[in-house]
Amino acid sequence: MSLVVLLDAGPLGLLAYSRALPAATRCRQWLSSLGASGTRVIVPEITDFEVRRELLRAGLMRGIIRLDALKAGAEYAPLTTETMMRTAEFWADARRQGRPTAGPHELDCDVTLAAQATLVARPGEHVVVATTNVGHLARFVDARDWRNIP
Repeated sequence: MSLVVLLDAGPLGLLAYSRALPAATRCRQWLSSLGASGTRVIVPEITDFEVRRELLRAGLMRGIIRLDALKAGAEYAPLTTETMMRTAEFWADARRQGRPTAGPHELDCDVTLAAQATLVARPGEHVVVATTNVGHLARFVDARDWRNIP
């Protein structure tokens, strides 16, 4: 079974924000090793949105350039009607269970990312979300700290 890795905002932000941080260097090395092993790496549109909005807010244009380069070098998963319909299901289920992943009036990026993760696999593939915050995502999909993904 081949592995598909979707990047959450934690690792994508590390890759986009700074070249100088040791964690960013480790994350770049990890991403390179995934590519070398033939792993499909996907930048989900919802994660791009999360990282991009903060880079824009902070005026970090070099980060925007790095983010765009990352998108160009990886597969990109755009938001679709199917994704948003699955997002609504996850959002409603989480609230019915009394375990929301965001405030009632927030755009819930975690459930949107989880929805994207459920829709990208091809036959014979296993999808995992690479994150720095496993808690919310692991309720819906296989989510692991990026440092624990081979």
